[in-house]
Amino acid sequence: MNKQPLLILLLSFIAGILLQEFLVLDRLFVCLILIFSGVSLISIFIKTVFFQKIKFYLLGFFFFSIGLFVHFQNSEQPKLPILKEKETIVFQLNKKLNSNEKNRKYYVDILQISDLKQRESLPFKTVISIPKAIEALDFEHYYKAEVYIHPPQDIKNDFQFDYKKYLARQRVYFQAYLPNDILKTEKQSTSFGDKIKQKRLDVLNQINHSSLSPRIQEFLKGIILADRTEMDSETVKDFNQTGLVHLLAISGSHMVIIFWIVLSILNRIIPVKKRRFSIILSILIIWVFAIFIDFGSSVMRSCLMISCYYIMVLLQRKSDLLHSLALSAFILLIVDSNQLFDVGFQLSYLAVLGIWWFTEPIKNLFRKSEYRLENFLYSITAMTFAAQISTLPLAIYYFHQFSFVSIIANLLIIPLSELIIVSSLLMVVLIAFGFSNIPFLYKGFNIFVDYVLKLIHWFSGFDSLMNKNIPLNILELGFLLLAIYYLKFLIKKMYNAKHLLRFGFSLLAFFAIRISSNIYQYNKEEMLVHSFYKEKIVSVKDKDQVVFWMKQNKNEDKIRDFVINPYLTSRRIKDFKINYIPEDVQSFVYQGGKFELK
Repeated sequence: MNKQPLLILLLSFIAGILLQEFLVLDRLFVCLILIFSGVSLISIFIKTVFFQKIKFYLLGFFFFSIGLFVHFQNSEQPKLPILKEKETIVFQLNKKLNSNEKNRKYYVDILQISDLKQRESLPFKTVISIPKAIEALDFEHYYKAEVYIHPPQDIKNDFQFDYKKYLARQRVYFQAYLPNDILKTEKQSTSFGDKIKQKRLDVLNQINHSSLSPRIQEFLKGIILADRTEMDSETVKDFNQTGLVHLLAISGSHMVIIFWIVLSILNRIIPVKKRRFSIILSILIIWVFAIFIDFGSSVMRSCLMISCYYIMVLLQRKSDLLHSLALSAFILLIVDSNQLFDVGFQLSYLAVLGIWWFTEPIKNLFRKSEYRLENFLYSITAMTFAAQISTLPLAIYYFHQFSFVSIIANLLIIPLSELIIVSSLLMVVLIAFGFSNIPFLYKGFNIFVDYVLKLIHWFSGFDSLMNKNIPLNILELGFLLLAIYYLKFLIKKMYNAKHLLRFGFSLLAFFAIRISSNIYQYNKEEMLVHSFYKEKIVSVKDKDQVVFWMKQNKNEDKIRDFVINPYLTSRRIKDFKINYIPEDVQSFVYQGGKFELK
């Protein structure tokens, strides 16, 4: 507690969030725990041996109760209106989301609904799909349209992605589809926030009209302006399969590079005696940038981490990465405790912890560097390995895939990332300020990024090195993370028996749980009916084999991605068969059981 008080209090706070998430305690019980923990803190001031010994536990319990209370507040569902299947609504744009082949998607704020009696439930947020043939939304207009609107469907099986719960964490409780035309009215006054969001949309449109190729335009919008909504599926797939998707999103590395660019420029302008102003201005500039790109979750995390670290520097306190990490996480979770369940949040903080935990031990395995370039390459390599080792179990737990080529791809591309980010930032600034008549610069950037994308596509082509549908449950994940924790000590002291035993025990426990889970799933026999939009798919599992019964249709690839593969992963099966049923058949009989397909 004396060494890392903030981290321990953060863990207590997180424990409270987790308890509320899984037990869903009522308001009275949560308030009683909070009051009791608050009152118990008075005992800290009692100067007796007993109370002085337990004061740290009481402080941890207090933060635990705060976590309970905060998550109760953040997860409480508001009063929702009762809606008909078809409603006429007035709405405004809130946020642009990823598009698909047919539709653009947005979060919108519904401001008015015709014939709605529960006015107190307005406004509320919904996700809406709009055909691409209809003009794109902006922040300068109100819109009116007739839409089909409904709550998201509940999941029926444990292996499915719970989209309803995901939306609820974003304070979204409805889905809507706009099939027809839309009416728009210009806003008489636009808020400051909407003006900034509109300016970002304008810059995105300027990039669309630049001389860069369409693929490079989408890459540029993603890597600097955090907009991957129109990126083609092949590029996204390439980045996912090579483990380089973090390069495509605005992450910690982007913000650190931008911060250091600004700080380096300011240090050359501002006198040495006033270097503190360089840090303050650099922090302000990255926050202005964060506001401009619409406060993405990863951007907020990065800016908070950088700000917390350098505020300690400004206060002439010993800069501690774990203190900065814990403080930034505290701020984010107090504002919105649902962030804890965001995959990006978990991977970001685990990656930073991994870099702090592993970089030096891994770097010490290399020979002593004699040149600055050599030392730089060793540091980048060690940090890359550290981040990958620490996040690998969690990445497999959520995405159930891993490619060995990602290690090589990261080692080659990460050293280039600084050049990629700096050049991309320069291009966005030039486009935003209307400097479009520099053909050699645009052509050079186009060629450079095109070769980078071709290299990443080449790496993604090694399908033999890609392992998919890797099952991993929460207990297996826990023991893998424990093994990674002990791995540091094993790297530092390779032949230490105590560290070897601890690492070996963690792996042994992991394999014991894995074998037990495999046996349990092998002996399970079941029949399930899966839904994919209006399609019905029936699966019949017998030991290590499963048969899927479905009608042949154009959505088969999506059915494989969202139904078949998740089921195979959850049941730890590799052998499966698909039986196709004629279109006019509404039910079928299998092993004495009748199954409906309508």
